[in-house]
Amino acid sequence: MAEESLEDGALRRDLAFFYRFYRPANSTGECVFLLHGSGVDETTLVPLGRQIAPRAALVAVRGRIAQEDGFRWFARITPTRFEQTSIRSEAAAFSDFIPEVAKRHGLDLSHTIFLGYSNGANLVSSVMLLHPGVVERAALLRPMPVLDDVPPTDLSKTRGLIVAGAADLTYAPFAPALVTLLNRQGAEVDARTIASGHEIGDRDAEAVRQWLAGPTASVAQADR
Repeated sequence: MAEESLEDGALRRDLAFFYRFYRPANSTGECVFLLHGSGVDETTLVPLGRQIAPRAALVAVRGRIAQEDGFRWFARITPTRFEQTSIRSEAAAFSDFIPEVAKRHGLDLSHTIFLGYSNGANLVSSVMLLHPGVVERAALLRPMPVLDDVPPTDLSKTRGLIVAGAADLTYAPFAPALVTLLNRQGAEVDARTIASGHEIGDRDAEAVRQWLAGPTASVAQADR
């Protein structure tokens, strides 16, 4: 397979996680890792990634746990309770996968953000907490805490954005606990609530763009 086609989103199957890589011709050198929600695949966040950072390279990764006609990132017990061994094993595998992809495509991880939605956001936060230093900038859309036991760690070099949906009755109530957890570990967290349910769209893209532009809003800002 020619390297040129890989730049345009061909599915790569030769590392621990399947993924697609996109690099625009006018790339700025920035990169966004995309981690989808449950029951879908790696292509679903590509439009949002392009909307947020049109000149960034995109690494769209597929979770390894089958769910219905799609995939998720770790096994669940109920909609709000998850299999702890699965979380830890998948977080460890993903933390190893990141530098492998960066080396292959010449990515600068200091200019990289991780954009996760729902189950994908929960995998990102687990990597942050279990493997500190691997993820230093993350935008988490509709997340919740999923680890039963969190080891003490130093996230003082980590910046995060958490975006909850005001009408997301199942998951939004859990978002403040994740903010508190990350803050206690030293992370700088900007938490926002937007007029949405669990679905994501233009308001999320705008929130992430604002966050990337700089600290223009206080923690726990409401955007209603």
